[in-house]
Amino acid sequence: MSSNAPGEAGDVDLNSIDVQIARRLAGLRAERGWTLETLAHRTGISRASLSRLERCELSPTATMLSALCGQYGWTLSRLMAEAENGPPSLVRAREQITWKDPETGYVRRVVSPPHPHLKGELVEVSLPAGATVFYDASYLPGLEHHLWRLDGVLVLEVEGTALQLEKGDCARYVLSGPSRFECRGRRAARYLISLVHP
Repeated sequence: MSSNAPGEAGDVDLNSIDVQIARRLAGLRAERGWTLETLAHRTGISRASLSRLERCELSPTATMLSALCGQYGWTLSRLMAEAENGPPSLVRAREQITWKDPETGYVRRVVSPPHPHLKGELVEVSLPAGATVFYDASYLPGLEHHLWRLDGVLVLEVEGTALQLEKGDCARYVLSGPSRFECRGRRAARYLISLVHP
């Protein structure tokens, strides 16, 4: 068992999703000709943390990835799919990409990776009991969400409006400001989010 603190990457498989994401993040920055200092200024993430992220010495949190995707104009799903060398037309269940936030333990599974000519994607999220994920702002303003709760107790707050979703409920919203996801039950809250690009 690793003795690394939460968020520390430690020994990693060179083909793991974390390593692929780190490489893709480094590539995106290089494509834009940005220095680490420039990206640090734009995202609020320290230069040292960005450097460690790109070297896969630090596992990115959902908040970090949200800030980075916002600068690149990408969704997290696209980043994960591109890290796996591009989205195929059919994704078998066993091949769907999963990512775990080291800070909250929430698990994100890309059910249908984005495609350059399509505007929608489907993501499944499992939020552990008692966990909360908060975003200061939408990383891609105008991104349409359709959130369908499958299991557990989920409280969703979108730009100051709180919604408690029961099993089978669906919340539809266009996100530009802050959002908060909280699991208040004894078991994980599981939900699907359909994302439609503006």
